[in-house]
Amino acid sequence: MKLYTLNSMKFLMFALSFSFFSACSDDEMPTYEPPTQAEVGVDFYMTTPDKSSLITLQDNNIFPLSDNNNPTISISENDTFQQMDGFGFSLTGGSAQLINNMSSGARSNLLNELFGNGADDIATSYLRISIGASDLDANVFSYNDVPAGQTDVNLDNFSINPDMANLIPVLQEILAINPNIKILATPWSAPTWMKTNENSVGGELRTEYYGTYANYFVKYIQAMEAQGITIDAITVQNEPENPFNNPSMVMSAAQQIDFIGNHLGAAFANANITTKIIAFDHNPDNTNYPIAVLNNANANSYIDGSAFHLYAGQINNLSLVHNAHPDKNIYFTEQWIEAPGDFQEDIRWHFRELMIGAPRNWSKNVLQWNLAANPSNGPFTDGGCTACLGAVTIDGNDVTRNSAYYIVAQVAKFVPVNSTRIGSNYLTDLPNVAYKTPSGKIVVIVLNNTDTQKNFNINVQAEPVSTVLPAGSVGTYVW
Repeated sequence: MKLYTLNSMKFLMFALSFSFFSACSDDEMPTYEPPTQAEVGVDFYMTTPDKSSLITLQDNNIFPLSDNNNPTISISENDTFQQMDGFGFSLTGGSAQLINNMSSGARSNLLNELFGNGADDIATSYLRISIGASDLDANVFSYNDVPAGQTDVNLDNFSINPDMANLIPVLQEILAINPNIKILATPWSAPTWMKTNENSVGGELRTEYYGTYANYFVKYIQAMEAQGITIDAITVQNEPENPFNNPSMVMSAAQQIDFIGNHLGAAFANANITTKIIAFDHNPDNTNYPIAVLNNANANSYIDGSAFHLYAGQINNLSLVHNAHPDKNIYFTEQWIEAPGDFQEDIRWHFRELMIGAPRNWSKNVLQWNLAANPSNGPFTDGGCTACLGAVTIDGNDVTRNSAYYIVAQVAKFVPVNSTRIGSNYLTDLPNVAYKTPSGKIVVIVLNNTDTQKNFNINVQAEPVSTVLPAGSVGTYVW
């Protein structure tokens, strides 16, 4: 392996950054050959804020480590943390509608790109779907809607037919591409006749229908299984402290304790359902909520972990919940990007806080909100999100890839399911997270969280390297 002096290395980095070599005459050229990516044996993929590089394999800006005073990210393979379940998006009903309305060829190409493992695919490994409508469906519905003033305690009219038109066919096509993709399902509201206000917006679940609603979950999981769709996990309620979306429903920690501990857990057990039950699914500004639910011994016995969004609070608060109940898992299940998006700011914030920050605080997954939307950010319900930018924008058969697409792809493509997070020191200017994949590869994700180019080292036992990231850029390094 060649080693270079510090001055030579700095000169090389300067030259690469400003296209120096192309401007020099022959007699001004350096007398050495710059080391290549092949020489260091490390694959380096970069995304830049100006989009000049989008998950692009680099053939420079990485070279063997030599003595220097640059910051160093040190990887500790023997320090192991959580095993990852995957990275992905929410496949809303609106997303499924847009995808399903594409021509068969265009749809197949897009789904293979999103969920396949080919060289040009991004290997999305986790999806969140809604139980009934979310606010990014064309209209509000549940699986047990009855005329006003009527009830259906026995759930005789239960049916997932509203999802048969778009969501289920798209899921089945996805599963044909990736049979192992994990699916999380979440309700935005119970059927209105079960609620205190008999309305799709706000209200609470009536206590007399706790048992009925638990059976509603059972019927849903069984109906999806009959369509060949296994629901790996459910969260009990999307944003249980948010009464404003359409649909939405409020559920306090005490109510969630009662519902899980005295109804849902037993209903799953009696039906031999192994789908995970995940609590909370809201912001970490109120960690008292999930901790209170997990503190209840009866509810705790049925719960796999807690889920979070980050519209309020700090990502580090996820570790507070982990530390209170280290035997329970942490999940990150939603974060939107506001249309029209700001690619430079989107990738910096989402990598620092979510793609790096959430796993460093024990999350087993990271999900971006809303896989697909049309050019008007629809479909959405009356009272739903009107400015939620899709990871892709679909206009007929035309597809535009937006910030969230590249945010997820930069990680999902290289960190497969069951990768294990391993130790690395955190640098404010260079936030990072490291993994060991099931095949034994080391993957390090690094963000340049500054407005200037950063030269730094990554100390991996297999082969330490020095590297360069332009301002605001993200690098994925694979040994």
